[in-house]
Amino acid sequence: MIPNLPPPAGVGPGHPAPEFDPLEFLRLSPQDTLARAQAFYSEMNARRTTRQFSRDPVPQAVIEWAVRTAGTAPSGAHRQPWRFVAVQDGGLKARLREAVEAEEYKTYTQRMPAEWRAALAPLGTDHIKEHLTDAPWVIVVFREKYGVGADGTRIKNYYTVESASIAVGLLIAAVHHAGLVTLTHTPNPMGFLAELLGRPSNEEALVVMPVGYPAPDATVPRLTRKPLNEIFQVDRGSAGRPRIEP
Repeated sequence: MIPNLPPPAGVGPGHPAPEFDPLEFLRLSPQDTLARAQAFYSEMNARRTTRQFSRDPVPQAVIEWAVRTAGTAPSGAHRQPWRFVAVQDGGLKARLREAVEAEEYKTYTQRMPAEWRAALAPLGTDHIKEHLTDAPWVIVVFREKYGVGADGTRIKNYYTVESASIAVGLLIAAVHHAGLVTLTHTPNPMGFLAELLGRPSNEEALVVMPVGYPAPDATVPRLTRKPLNEIFQVDRGSAGRPRIEP
């Protein structure tokens, strides 16, 4: 509580009071909590991104359940500003790949500075995106920049990039947990995706994710993840914090 300030009048005066339900929560023992945290880490640590997909089919129900999981993400003011467009039609995937590769070719030949090229070199990427036609599904995630009421009026959404990005993280976890692989791809610019997939002007593509089984001969870059001591801190104030110049 900030001292010497009057309490706020409240959020949304004149609106109906919020309604609440009891939280459904099963409290585990500390030992079980730790065991579950360790088990989930082990499962997710085995997750890898591959660009080589099998063409074996994946039931639509699996994709729907993964998207349901993504839809449980928290969001600003609970606006849920995400839309998931799943593409399985071969012709549509081919057109999507053609459009993506056209933009990616410009990126690799005109837009990409030397520093970016150096950062991507260990990953072995290029503008060819065969995974977009090999994978049985391609999920394009859109963020809803603003809502549209029944009368056509705009409804403000909040923290749309952050909210949709959290949903993407849950989608990645759900896909891996289901025994599949995915790849997060962000062609830039991405305006063509809304037109290609018939999305309204209040939506903006955020990420493209092919989803399926890995190819039998799939490979992944030889990489390591940062250890805990490089990504985690407990209770340290600003004193002695190293300054990183931009």
